[in-house]
Amino acid sequence: MSRTPDLSTATWRKSTYSDGGDNNCVEVSDTFPALVPVRDSKTPTGPALVFTTAAWSAFVTYAAGRR
Repeated sequence: MSRTPDLSTATWRKSTYSDGGDNNCVEVSDTFPALVPVRDSKTPTGPALVFTTAAWSAFVTYAAGRR
């Protein structure tokens, strides 16, 4: 069984892939060594998706190639 980490200690930053506007910002956290939490900056107290570092890296690689 996997557990969701306590994200209250996470330090968040806006993703470099966000467009910089107030409406399309994704925030990620580098606080957890093996995980990458991702959230919508408009709802910082809302839910976050949590990816393994390998899954996040694969997603970013794929997304960068789709531009």
